[in-house]
Amino acid sequence: MSMTSTPPAILGGPELPQERRLVTSIPGPRSLELAARRSAAVASPVTSTMPVYAAAAGGGVIVDVDGNSLIDLGSGIAVTGVGNSAPEVVEAVSAQAASFIHTCFMVTPYENYVELAETLNALAPVPGEAKTALFNSGAEAVENAVKVARSATGRQAVVALDHAYHGRTNLTMELTAKNMPYKNGFGPFAPGIYRAPGSYPLRDGLDGVDAAARTIQYIERSVGVENLAALIVEPVQGEGGFIVPAEGFLPALVTWARAHGVVFIADEVQTGFARTGAMFAVDHESVEPDIVVMAKGIAGGMPLSAITGRAELMDHAQPGGLGGTYGGNPVACAAALAAIRSYADAGLVAKAARIEEIQREVLGPLVARDPRVAEFRGRGAMCAIEIVDPATGAPDAALTGRIAKAVHAQGVVLLTAGSFGNVVRVLPPLTIGEDLLREALQIVVDAIEAA
Repeated sequence: MSMTSTPPAILGGPELPQERRLVTSIPGPRSLELAARRSAAVASPVTSTMPVYAAAAGGGVIVDVDGNSLIDLGSGIAVTGVGNSAPEVVEAVSAQAASFIHTCFMVTPYENYVELAETLNALAPVPGEAKTALFNSGAEAVENAVKVARSATGRQAVVALDHAYHGRTNLTMELTAKNMPYKNGFGPFAPGIYRAPGSYPLRDGLDGVDAAARTIQYIERSVGVENLAALIVEPVQGEGGFIVPAEGFLPALVTWARAHGVVFIADEVQTGFARTGAMFAVDHESVEPDIVVMAKGIAGGMPLSAITGRAELMDHAQPGGLGGTYGGNPVACAAALAAIRSYADAGLVAKAARIEEIQREVLGPLVARDPRVAEFRGRGAMCAIEIVDPATGAPDAALTGRIAKAVHAQGVVLLTAGSFGNVVRVLPPLTIGEDLLREALQIVVDAIEAA
């Protein structure tokens, strides 16, 4: 880390110096000024992980308004997989904005919506002929996936898993397991939603087949397969704590769902687009969902989401049943097409796998030498460690919070997660340099050892 009085950067992108650089304490004086303005202007339930305000970002760094260069282990919650202000995305956005920004696809459609749908139909691991609809956010896409499933099956019930996170809208809050802060005080929620046990190997000790049998038993006993429209699953649970299900869990659920006419929805909002070392997380076990939900990494930071599913499901609802004023905005579609090309051209699937190797090398040994670290887990550039009380094995959210705060003070953007608030998660841009990644991970290790 260098100490310098370099002024804040103006332009972002990968040309930013790829270094951790602290010129003030965290937060600095300019960020403190903005925090004071924010407290008067922004609703207080809207919170932020870091107390700094961004001025530029690119590669693996974020430069704040005080000129501090922070290592980014958050990627805007897995959004900027191709890097922030990636040149290909910036060029595509600029060109499209210069032509037109909005007409509404439901009024006067445009080619890049169709081209993106064609691209996703070819890319998503859906069996047979596929079709796509575009929206704005992950939660909106999840809601529309449920609409498609209910329309196509004529059934109403939907099952989500324990520890799941699917969004903050009324229906997706009910699909989400964790009460605080996502649900508390916001009910009543959408009816017809049920929660089944999933696979959490660290805490349930079950192999994938037995965990799936437990899930299926709950559904058949408590919901009734004849009532079930859809089973929605995150292939790696995100906000729930980066929980990787035991091998065989997902294939068993898909086999059961297909045998009973239940729509299997893979929520790949956080796991999709190379994040886990495969283009989609279900690819690790060759699972073929009926519908794939995508957002976050799809468009290099522009707001866009999609559902791609079997054509006979996607075509079932009445004309006008799917859509939205901004869904598939042309600027966002241009960004998505450029981002998807970048995943392939820059070899980011392989890069994510390499990021996992480095994390296992640096963070993995903590499990053997520190009893407070119960597990290192994850896939690709989506890995985590779970922090516990060594005497009882109970989740230790307080210690997790202290670790994150110490890491933040050293100029590293780091997120926590987990139903119990005791998971440190690492979500770097896939474009981060290895030296920068190792430096950030070592800061995490040092913070854990010092806590």
